[in-house]
Amino acid sequence: MTKACPFPQSEVNNPTGPNSWLYLLERFDVGVVHLNESLHVVGMNDYARRSLPVGEKLPFGKIVTDFHPEAAKAKVKFLLGQAECPVNNAPPMAMMINIPERVLLIKVSKIGDMQGATTGYTLVFYDITEVVSKEGSAESKRKIADAGEKRQLRKIPTIKQNRVMLVDVPSVAFIRSEGHYTWVHTAQGGQFCNITIGDLESRLDPHQFLRVHRSYIVNLTQVDEIVRDDGRMSLRLMGSTPVEIPVSRASMSKLLDQLGLTDTVPVKN
Repeated sequence: MTKACPFPQSEVNNPTGPNSWLYLLERFDVGVVHLNESLHVVGMNDYARRSLPVGEKLPFGKIVTDFHPEAAKAKVKFLLGQAECPVNNAPPMAMMINIPERVLLIKVSKIGDMQGATTGYTLVFYDITEVVSKEGSAESKRKIADAGEKRQLRKIPTIKQNRVMLVDVPSVAFIRSEGHYTWVHTAQGGQFCNITIGDLESRLDPHQFLRVHRSYIVNLTQVDEIVRDDGRMSLRLMGSTPVEIPVSRASMSKLLDQLGLTDTVPVKN
């Protein structure tokens, strides 16, 4: 069975071109962290030492409690739990951590002895920020860094059939939150994403994407109708399968203002 490829066919045909997957893979620095059975860090390579807050954590501590911000701990625990599962092959996880704000693709593998008993884990990560973030001039990047702003995404990393699929941001119709994770919806359907809705909101163009509800971000360019019903408001997206997105009362005013409307303009009931 043929599986979908996350890269354009032109890049597959020319795997050594400047934008190809092989060229990008060769440029990635690889972080490697070795954990013992109790999840304490026992060693790491130089790139991992530079990327993680090692200087503040000597001697090495436990990977979940000492090396990750609060928002990332649930994801790391899930990842390590998947690595222990004898059936599942844990998919790579796209995780945002503040080092400063970067997008890391993380994979954990279980290490066993001759009898197959778990003796520890190896955590490998790639910094894919340059791949998924919007390009800009050196000057604009410097201004963003000086202002402490987050670089906007041009692609959203999602997981499909244990593969990382990079979704072009303009193709996203809406994003739905599900706990610590999200579902990124395009015309082709929804794809699972390990990044929280709050992280995605801060990395998307606010002139195009609006958080209209605690559980939804919508691409305003793909909204076809505004619907009101007994004081409630929703947005209708008319794709192959029409979808209605609820709008919270707190977001109504900002939504109307962003669409160039006023509260007195009639919309469809």
